[in-house]
Amino acid sequence: MPKMKAEELRNLSKEELERRLRELREQLFSLNTKSALGTLEKTHMRKEIRREIARILTVMRERGFL
Repeated sequence: MPKMKAEELRNLSKEELERRLRELREQLFSLNTKSALGTLEKTHMRKEIRREIARILTVMRERGFL
């Protein structure tokens, strides 16, 4: 899933933001599990996903969804 900038996220609807947030949280959970098991190869992905989750939450707070 490509990284989106805050401006691109602002153009998405509430449903699209919620769907993307749910997908990213599932990916992060999977990566955290792999990390705990010692099978994670791309360790930088956890940081990128956490930042994208933060971007989405920021946009949702700006709009008053949270």
